[in-house]
Amino acid sequence: MFMARVYTRNFDLICFRGGYHGASPYTLGLTSIGSYKHGVANGFGCQTTMLPDVFHGPWGGSHCRDSLVQTIRKCSCSQGCCEANDQYIEQFKDTLRTCVPKAIAGFIAEPIQGVNGAIQYPKRFLKEAFQLVRERGGVCIADEVQTGFGRTGSHFWGFQTHGVVPDIVTMAKGIGNGFPMAAVVTTPEIANSLAQNLHFNTFGGNPMACVVGSAVLDAIAEDGLQKNSEEVGAYMLLEFAKLREKFEIIGDVRGKGLMIGIEMVKNKDSRQPLPAEEMSPIWEDCKDMGVLIGRGGIYNQTFRVKPPMCITKQDAAFAVEVFHAALMRHLERTAAN
Repeated sequence: MFMARVYTRNFDLICFRGGYHGASPYTLGLTSIGSYKHGVANGFGCQTTMLPDVFHGPWGGSHCRDSLVQTIRKCSCSQGCCEANDQYIEQFKDTLRTCVPKAIAGFIAEPIQGVNGAIQYPKRFLKEAFQLVRERGGVCIADEVQTGFGRTGSHFWGFQTHGVVPDIVTMAKGIGNGFPMAAVVTTPEIANSLAQNLHFNTFGGNPMACVVGSAVLDAIAEDGLQKNSEEVGAYMLLEFAKLREKFEIIGDVRGKGLMIGIEMVKNKDSRQPLPAEEMSPIWEDCKDMGVLIGRGGIYNQTFRVKPPMCITKQDAAFAVEVFHAALMRHLERTAAN
């Protein structure tokens, strides 16, 4: 955020609703999930824009996203055309016309939203949005904290799946495999903007962190973890999609590689989130049977499946079996009531 503002000499930044980019007073302006917001001043110069969510948003169809599994919504789009994408781009343009000055500092996005439940955008959205931002003098920032380092399977970086090259990339978590480490990568030109005045970080260039990060990169390559993410992730995604056909409360299954979201609903017609009193027992049942699954989404209605990248197909099959059993228990509770 700081580099974007110093480099462009502009102030306003645009982010998606539902995005998570940190919880410090500065980054809370970009994080657009209410449960992370504290009652302190934050967000000055940060403008949210409509999330191009093809499952929950006003527009979506059956060919929108870069995933083996599409939404249950139908559309009449011809090959290579996406009316939902065009509508969401119009909303993005509306944000540029109404909420920010003619010149902006930048736009930040996760290639796939993580905390919000593995939300995927229409395939062309980021490419078109990046062009609009650069026309306003802004830089484009990819938040790869959750998608980076091969987790999506098909590519090492999430932004590559969108056919874009960002100006700044943030990364953490996967870079250290549990060791506290993060990095920001950018062009020399943008980085040099900080040389106008003194800037340093106490933890910057930590030798131990650098050794850990290098070892993690070696392990990803030597153990074939990106390929494993692609193959095991595809298996899990398709198996979860079979459960969507069987259970009315599974509204959407989405994701790439080992970054999967299972959105739970009251029913498929309404797409309204499954209430917490029904979500929590399913979650607890999975835990009791030996599988830990995350939760996310604005209403905490989405199960987030992001296992270690070394997971085996046998592990994945066990996880699907446990989730299926937890759903059957839910049906039994519902029938009893």
